[in-house]
Amino acid sequence: MRFNIDEYRAVEKAAEKFVKSVAEGNSEYAKELFIDEAVLFGYLDGDLEHGSIQQFYDNVDSVAAGDEFNARIDVLLLEETLAVVRVLEESWGGRIDFTDVLLMLKMDGEWKAVAKAYNQNSNTIQ
Repeated sequence: MRFNIDEYRAVEKAAEKFVKSVAEGNSEYAKELFIDEAVLFGYLDGDLEHGSIQQFYDNVDSVAAGDEFNARIDVLLLEETLAVVRVLEESWGGRIDFTDVLLMLKMDGEWKAVAKAYNQNSNTIQ
């Protein structure tokens, strides 16, 4: 079933908490988006990160995004209780480009992220 545009906007608005946290170097916004049990998977500078979403919070809180940081949100899939969101990040910390995939569920009427997986563009690995 195709949803109306307002539901896509609701998912995008929820994902904006992720982008705002990264842009401002403050995980508090993302903590409103992710459930406590959320997981993270991806490679940061060639090292596998996996496990608790706390790793993401720690990274965000320790690195300023920088003036060159830019991001784009795309809602790739939307079902009644499931959404897949892609976030493109450019120049995090002045050097890293990411593609993030957020797996979201509608829980108690609110869109929440349950998992984050990401790819760091190979030309930004140090």
